[in-house]
Amino acid sequence: MPLNVTSSLANKESLTHFTSSSPLAGSSHNRPHLKQCELLPLTRRQRRLCRKEPGLAEVLREAVRLSIVECQYQLRSERWNCSLQGRGSLLKRGFKETAFLYAVSAASLTHTLAKACSGGRMERCTCDDSAGLESQRAWQWGVCGDNLRHSIRFLQSFLRQKRGGRDTRAKVDLHNTNAGIKAVKIGLKTTCKCHGVSGSCAVRTCWKQLSPFHETGALLKAKYDNAVKVLGATNEAVGGHEMGNFAMLGHSYAGRNPRSGDLVYLDESPSFCRPSRFSPGTAGRPCTRETTCDSLCCGRGYNTQSRLVTFSCHCQVHWCCHVECQKCVQQQDAYTCKQ
Repeated sequence: MPLNVTSSLANKESLTHFTSSSPLAGSSHNRPHLKQCELLPLTRRQRRLCRKEPGLAEVLREAVRLSIVECQYQLRSERWNCSLQGRGSLLKRGFKETAFLYAVSAASLTHTLAKACSGGRMERCTCDDSAGLESQRAWQWGVCGDNLRHSIRFLQSFLRQKRGGRDTRAKVDLHNTNAGIKAVKIGLKTTCKCHGVSGSCAVRTCWKQLSPFHETGALLKAKYDNAVKVLGATNEAVGGHEMGNFAMLGHSYAGRNPRSGDLVYLDESPSFCRPSRFSPGTAGRPCTRETTCDSLCCGRGYNTQSRLVTFSCHCQVHWCCHVECQKCVQQQDAYTCKQ
């Protein structure tokens, strides 16, 4: 695949490698960054860039963890719940699940790198240097903002498409990568604080701040639900920027033409109901009887298990700072999909 780091960071082997221990634990964390770069699944060119950027290897590792957590959270109620099992086979196909993996991986890279810049963890970038509000009177840039401009500029070079990667699948993967980057960009907001006398805003300190990554994940989940299928494409060379608009590359679609921020896919997804090379299936998955059991269990039905749960109830606050609660017991039912 042309975007080696995006597909590699989404693959089972990479995810398993980086999540086998606690987030900041592991022997590689305490090694020099050159050694960390050697452990990452990068192309030769990407590894050279990694060696030149102290701090980048740890950013890539954090991006892996962030993408795993968010992918599994957003797809927790789907038949394919971002399972690591079968990930390699899934990435070889053009499913909309593959599109989501590319997008969330690219988004986590973008978000994590921008945060690392503003946090002083990268040598070649610092705070946001946007000049968009400098001309407005009484505004000052004083707080270290998230440097999204550097993050996107660096990643466009880091994830650069190979010359040979001009077929339909390469374009789809690149488009979904860009959609993930754009989703992060949408969440960039300007935050300000007033410093004037008596609460006036004679002077304001403003900075750029990214939305929590959960918001980006929710946006990508909405795009996943409305992904656009690509019916066909030409294999001719495409001019212009490599990170350009997929909708302008001469493809045909089922339904509407996709926008630059949409997710696109090539192949209809399997049902994911039974174990296959793509997933472990849905047997044993917990579900909610009213909402998700019918879909997740694929008509096989579900098992019900009752249990007693103890929780605090009838709490009262006593002056000044003491809270007294009673212990209540309630029966709860848990549902899991049948085999």
